[in-house]
Amino acid sequence: MSAQKTNETESMGLVQHIAELRFRLTRAALFILIGTIVCWGFSEHIFNIIRHPIQPYLPNGGLVFTGPIDKFMAHIKLAFIAGMILSAPLWLYQLWKFISPALYKNEKKYAAGFILFGTFQFILGVVFCYFIVFPMAFKFLMTFGGDIDKPMITIDSYLGFFTQTAVIFGLTFEMPVVITFLGAMGLISQEFLKKNRRYAVVFMTILSAIAAPPDALSMVLLLVPLWVMYEISVFMVGMFGKKS
Repeated sequence: MSAQKTNETESMGLVQHIAELRFRLTRAALFILIGTIVCWGFSEHIFNIIRHPIQPYLPNGGLVFTGPIDKFMAHIKLAFIAGMILSAPLWLYQLWKFISPALYKNEKKYAAGFILFGTFQFILGVVFCYFIVFPMAFKFLMTFGGDIDKPMITIDSYLGFFTQTAVIFGLTFEMPVVITFLGAMGLISQEFLKKNRRYAVVFMTILSAIAAPPDALSMVLLLVPLWVMYEISVFMVGMFGKKS
């Protein structure tokens, strides 16, 4: 009888968790939808900002599109991406409300800091990409081989390139947050990071060659922040890592 009650309790607990997850996902989706609708009203201004790094190298100052709905769909994608960013504090809070009951008090402290500084670092990486990487990369790529050939870059290809590169650099700047969190949990130590620095540099070089656009300058522009973030991670783990 007690075993039956235990199974019923576990079943009820699972149902409650699923219901809570569905509730949080629904609210998160609603916030993203609202953010998308808001950003749709400013999609033209947002697209002007995104187009700015490459605009000086475009013959007519604008991108091109080859299908009737290409420009419309690009603005929808842009509004969705911007809406996710705008509503990030709200849907991240829903994520936090779902996972926080399962955490201990000290774990809640680390997790809250992880979300807060993780968001900040991601935005910092995107800003670095926009103001440093894109101007240097486009100056090299768009002027390489002389000025006889003229670019005809489509909206879809540029938006994909812009988004992919910005996300890569945003994730690159997340490294100190992730590694510090692992250090605080006692899963990694400063000594381990120092001991394996040379292997980490080799891995980051390979990662930069794969993830960066196919030119040496973009690879270097990704490798340098990766290395800097690794050294910051070593320092941060030394400060906040669990002491043995």
